[in-house]
Amino acid sequence: MSKYLANIARWCFRHRKTVVALWILVAAAVIATAQLSNGKTNDNFTIPGTESQQMQDLLAKDLPAAGGAQTRVVFATHGSQKLTSPTNVQAVKETMAQLAKIPGVVATTDPYTTKQVSRSGQVGLGTIQYKDAAQDVSTSTLDRVNAVSDTARNSGVQVEYAGSVYPGSEFTISEIPEIIGIVVAFIVLLVTFAAFVAAGLPIINAILGVIVTVMSVTALAAVVDIASTSTTVALMLGLSCGIDYGVFILARHRNNLIAGLDVEDSVYLAVGTAGSSVVFAGLTVIVALCGMAVVGIPFLTVMGLAAAGAVFIALLIALTLLPASLGFAGRKVIRFIPSPGMPGHHEAIARQAVEAPEKSAGGVWARFVVRFRVPVLIVGVLGLLVLASPALDMQLGLPSGASQSKDNTARKAYDLTTEGFGVGFNGPLLVTAQNVDSPADVQQLVGALQKQDNVVTAAPTVSQGKLAIISVIPKTGPNDPKTADLVTHLRDNRSQIEGTTGTKIQVGGQTASNIDVSAKLTDALPIFLAVVAALAFVLLTFAFRTILIPIKSIVGFMLSVGAAFGLEVAIFQWGWGASLLGVTKGEIISFLPLIMLAIIFGLSSDYEVFVVSRIKEDYTKTGDGRGAVERGTTSSARVVTAAALIMFSIFVAFMVTDDPTIKAIGFGFAAGVFIDAFVVRLTLVPALMAIVGSKVWYHPQWFARHVPDPDIEGEKLSKEFEDRLHPAEAEPLT
Repeated sequence: MSKYLANIARWCFRHRKTVVALWILVAAAVIATAQLSNGKTNDNFTIPGTESQQMQDLLAKDLPAAGGAQTRVVFATHGSQKLTSPTNVQAVKETMAQLAKIPGVVATTDPYTTKQVSRSGQVGLGTIQYKDAAQDVSTSTLDRVNAVSDTARNSGVQVEYAGSVYPGSEFTISEIPEIIGIVVAFIVLLVTFAAFVAAGLPIINAILGVIVTVMSVTALAAVVDIASTSTTVALMLGLSCGIDYGVFILARHRNNLIAGLDVEDSVYLAVGTAGSSVVFAGLTVIVALCGMAVVGIPFLTVMGLAAAGAVFIALLIALTLLPASLGFAGRKVIRFIPSPGMPGHHEAIARQAVEAPEKSAGGVWARFVVRFRVPVLIVGVLGLLVLASPALDMQLGLPSGASQSKDNTARKAYDLTTEGFGVGFNGPLLVTAQNVDSPADVQQLVGALQKQDNVVTAAPTVSQGKLAIISVIPKTGPNDPKTADLVTHLRDNRSQIEGTTGTKIQVGGQTASNIDVSAKLTDALPIFLAVVAALAFVLLTFAFRTILIPIKSIVGFMLSVGAAFGLEVAIFQWGWGASLLGVTKGEIISFLPLIMLAIIFGLSSDYEVFVVSRIKEDYTKTGDGRGAVERGTTSSARVVTAAALIMFSIFVAFMVTDDPTIKAIGFGFAAGVFIDAFVVRLTLVPALMAIVGSKVWYHPQWFARHVPDPDIEGEKLSKEFEDRLHPAEAEPLT
């Protein structure tokens, strides 16, 4: 494989103008397509086969007016003001009447007609029913809703919103995290390479890849439901992986130039050696992300595929656009920035990494780990287990108003509703009744539902023909485990509730749908983990031609992701240090563990491949198991550290957003990458490999005979290249 990659790199190098032009054309094409498609992401968390989805399909078919999106309008007064005063009653009723006239709105209810005014007289609940589903309600419609509400505001009434869609619910991708991540990445690369061109090339290439990825996702959103977080996850991975893959190849290229190779030969050899590791690392990430499809949840499947597409584009750019860019850059990638007071310092450090790497900080660390391998392994594993312990108390739920920041309208609506009516009013359950013959049947069902434990009240809302909808208000909030128990209880005892009415009931609505999503995600985690681990085991076994390396990689991943889960629970669920990070304490987002498993697994395999391939490269040359661990870790430490810091910084940068989902995702990814790169791959992996020694590379004879060698470390290519050089001109290659 290394020779094929090297030949691709040579072609791209020689035809660099064509390669750059093609990538620019691809970017222009997807931008134009995205603009013309007017694609729009959405946050519809639906699961085929669940009762809540069956109920939604039923409403869409038989009662479309109740199957569309809904906005809850919360009106509130303060001090001596009351919603029941004549002035406020007129203002609120006029507001709801104007809202009913907005195109796309099929019905509205005001607090007075439905008697949903709190006992204090200061909080009232209105509703807006739309014709379309949430993703199809236009921004202009929501803007008009907000503008019309000024009628009530001008009367001194506070107006807040919640529901499946509302003014302010649309997710907007902020440029701030990307800008922060790019700036930090440039600083890290400038420190690592001490050359402006070398620091800028991977970032410029990664930005082009991100543009292609994000615009492609936007275009696809016109024909496929794509969750808004899919774009952010794809952007995170596209930027971080794009920079990292470029850094690994560029680092090898610079070492080759310093060793005396000309630019074209250096690019050829760099892509053939480091590029092989990049390909296997990228494929492992892609496999992990595509593995999300086995869960059977559409929005997660699309999220995984979008993120996998971002990584694939980053991989293609590293193998094609980067060699072309290096052709334009020439030897400028080793044109070092001045070091005032220390002439030639940066060049000396770079040459030391090639000619005497054992003197570097990475060499010092590698010797320490190898020398104290047993205590390092024991302390490291125990430390990660301690960090992972809070994960045993993990509670899952989907985002609600309670998880938003205190200045968010949905959070204000949630708190006002809780204050005026009780927390259960934030998560009503909807019960549909089919085969209804008379109003008496509905009243009998309402009476039976009101008698159930954990139910505040039940009331009919809409009926048409033989179909009726009953709203059931729990005593507990939408993410409370007792509410999930109530949903299960109602479904398990439906025949008792139906009684002699002859009706057929189903339990659904947004709260029940979220509960169904969380339950299915929890059940899917073990299956997903087993499938992804099995696929990665096969891929890594093929890459390194040994069974022990993949097993070690998977165990290391479990320690990394366990520690990341533990930190996530401690901060986002328990609230430790939450105020410092601007985090709202609450449940862990139900789909977060799954995407963390997929992405941290893939990224951990990245660093595994990069570190272990250098160790194997040294072992192939020397046959010295323990020495290869020390030298291979030394060779990879500097560039892996830079790559991990870049990825960590990009993920942390996304925590500046106000969206609690993105904040939690950014923290989880950052914690997982930091722990995996620095604690597991650069510490525990070398320690364990130093303990096992040469035996770690054992494989059966039949394996060597029947399984082709992908030459991931590029040893065969390097030897073939050296043989072509005149012996007097040959230089040691790194």
